Amino acid sequence: MAKLVLASNSPRRQDLLQMLGLDFTVIPSKIEEKDFAALPPEEMVKELSKAKAEGVGTLVENALVIGSDTIVMLEGEILGKPRNPEEAILMLKNLRNKDHTVLTGLALYETNSGRILVDYDRTEVSMGPISDDDIRNYVRTGEPLDKAGGYGIQGIGGAFVESIRGSYYTVVGLPIHLLVKMLKEFGISIF
Repeated sequence: MAKLVLASNSPRRQDLLQMLGLDFTVIPSKIEEKDFAALPPEEMVKELSKAKAEGVGTLVENALVIGSDTIVMLEGEILGKPRNPEEAILMLKNLRNKDHTVLTGLALYETNSGRILVDYDRTEVSMGPISDDDIRNYVRTGEPLDKAGGYGIQGIGGAFVESIRGSYYTVVGLPIHLLVKMLKEFGISIF
């Protein structure tokens, strides 16, 4: 059986693969996300995931490489990872009391055959009211600085989320329902 490789340094994605009982190694992708910025959001997450999986796939043999990418969209604008605390504060102020969309792409690339499966998932997230003080105090924790949209639903930032419509794991950064289905296509079952 091919070894599993995660083309991401994301601790959250690593935690989810461990939760599923999968044995894997991590080789972070070097893909520049800005090269895909002109694509429509759904295509962007799929193409980025594919590029990450294929890029890392050139470095390993007999592997099944998992590539993934997550973006947050508010009113048609893509919110990436905040570059600094001030940008995180602005993002959270813009997100409060509004719905936004989280898209996560997923690609599985089999290095020996060149076979690749690519898909994405969408989840709608409703943020509640958040005071300016709570935003500032949250940003001081450092949690939002490495997360698309400036918050982590799986951490203390989850306190700002009133509801979601779709997969929680898509918001975390790896839609495990898609992953399990795609792994089966390659003969791998988690059960």
